[in-house]
Amino acid sequence: MSRKTSAPRSGLTCFGVGEGWPCADRNHSSFLFRFGDLHYLFDAGDGLSSTYKASGLSYDRIDRVFISHMHSDHVGGFSLFVQGLWLEKRRRALPVHMPGQGIPAMRAWLQATGLFEDLVGFPIYWEPLAENIPIREAGMTILPFHTSHLDSLRQAFQKKHKSTCFEAFSFLIEGHGKRVAYTGDIGRASDLDPLLKEPLDLLLCEASHIPLPELLAKLRGRPIRQIVFTHLERELWSDKSRMLQETKAALGDIPFVIARDGDEYTF
Repeated sequence: MSRKTSAPRSGLTCFGVGEGWPCADRNHSSFLFRFGDLHYLFDAGDGLSSTYKASGLSYDRIDRVFISHMHSDHVGGFSLFVQGLWLEKRRRALPVHMPGQGIPAMRAWLQATGLFEDLVGFPIYWEPLAENIPIREAGMTILPFHTSHLDSLRQAFQKKHKSTCFEAFSFLIEGHGKRVAYTGDIGRASDLDPLLKEPLDLLLCEASHIPLPELLAKLRGRPIRQIVFTHLERELWSDKSRMLQETKAALGDIPFVIARDGDEYTF
């Protein structure tokens, strides 16, 4: 595993690794996967606009956007990112894959903030995610899976808030001889099962919504070449040395890191 590499052929850039609480030293969830010349942005949390600009990447570089779910720490930076694409004169169409029930709200948000399609200068193609229905492009396959992250909210509030989107997804990404996974946000350890059926080159794994011992027990002994932990709950983030010690004891020889904003990893 390498950190802060220059222009890796296939790799991961962490634009924001924070969880849902206000974070003084982390932006919120946003990650860029690179597979050869293809660049996929996963989630668009607060802070994405500035961290993307600081990366020096072209605003034409993003090939697709994937939104795992509609929580603000995963979508709160989306409209300002679209504004940046407009002001930096992107002209390529932008496919945005996200939970289908959230699409009308996202489109209305852009309208409400004055980011009309006939103003921004490029079309946005809104594509609803569906479990086990792959997105394919140039030898790449992105396969979404439902997670239970929002199940309790759905049970408590769906009858009253029928227009709210309660879908949440994880992703398996295969291509260029690599197999990587992004957990999104999960609700129980079994949400990881479809991602772990076969060996992984990299697992981008959240560590906020289930107890750390339960998460590590699910990962122990798995054929994973490297794990990048992100979205740490506040207690783990403030005591990373304890998490490092517990994780090393549980995972043994599986390489892992705790991601920080701006980190880059090759796989």
